[in-house]
Amino acid sequence: MSNIRRFDPFGEMLSLRDAMGQLFEDSFVNPARMGSRDALGMALDVSETQDSFVVDAVVPGLKPEDLDITIQDNVLMIRGETRQEQQTGQKQANYHVMERHYGRFSRAVSLPTAVNADQVRATLEHGILHLEIPKAEQVKPRKITVNNSSAQQQTVDVNAQSEQSQARGQ
Repeated sequence: MSNIRRFDPFGEMLSLRDAMGQLFEDSFVNPARMGSRDALGMALDVSETQDSFVVDAVVPGLKPEDLDITIQDNVLMIRGETRQEQQTGQKQANYHVMERHYGRFSRAVSLPTAVNADQVRATLEHGILHLEIPKAEQVKPRKITVNNSSAQQQTVDVNAQSEQSQARGQ
């Protein structure tokens, strides 16, 4: 059994009160989404390894020339633009539903430590932008080796520990 629903063009419109409430909630409660209920956005993951930051951003349908990536003052900025293909002649479509978004977008991510912007590696494959951003040398952890000044004392301590272990029956 199927339900038949009569199309009501005014049924989906918001009242002024609902629209103002939605605007207030989007701009003050969740400012990251301000004005972007369906606006262009870019999902991304940022992870950290010992030597670098790794960023994977979803940019479907974009070519490398459609992207502009910059790092300034430890802020990664990814900008781009998606364009609608122009249809001409008899193939021009009359849309009934249009959910894809076109236009410019940008995303800024503040990196927690200093990075070496000159050695960033970027690849774009299957709609995923992959960035490897190496950390600056002064912030990378360094292993410090400790030298023992008297090797004889170290040997005595090791022997003393093994004699104690044998005395305990271990």
